[in-house]
Amino acid sequence: MSKQQQARSDANEPSEKVRETASTAGPDASALEARIKELEGANAALQEELSSLKDQYLRKLADYENFRKRMFREKDDAVQYANSSLILDLIGVIDDFDRAAAAADAHGHDYAALHDGVKMIHTRLLGVLEGKYGLKRFDSAGQVFDPNLHEAIASETGDFDEPTVAEEFLAGYRLHDRVVRCAKVKVAMPDVARAEAGAPDEDATGEDR
Repeated sequence: MSKQQQARSDANEPSEKVRETASTAGPDASALEARIKELEGANAALQEELSSLKDQYLRKLADYENFRKRMFREKDDAVQYANSSLILDLIGVIDDFDRAAAAADAHGHDYAALHDGVKMIHTRLLGVLEGKYGLKRFDSAGQVFDPNLHEAIASETGDFDEPTVAEEFLAGYRLHDRVVRCAKVKVAMPDVARAEAGAPDEDATGEDR
């Protein structure tokens, strides 16, 4: 081979290597491009899913806020109007007072008629409160003093073995099983001096030592 032929052969070798490299890299580039398209599609799907989840979250958040506001509103209404039934019953009692006063005026301010009307209203009111709401009055006079039921606002010495309610100034009430107001009472305390004076002398009655 001549020098010119050798030079032409050497000049053609890089082109052949590039073609071989290109032919070798071709399948890899196609696979890479396909992979890129696949990832771009997956990314688009994820973006769409993220947008959908974000929209769902915002809707749930709005529903929760509306629910919370409604619960607060219902709670306020429940507190504000919890005693509606009791108020309606008391309005009926007020009507009875109005009728009793009008009847007394119609009879020339008849005290007896007014007294009877007030007594009737008192009985009716206690009946409503006890029958519908569980409020019950308890008697204290003559009962053994109980600090859970009675509030002593006065005391005196009496012929009792233990503290006893001598007089009831203000009645006590239970709501079902709970005391909602203690009775205000006068307590008769045992006469300690009288008890000691009446006790037998052990030294006088005992045998000689």
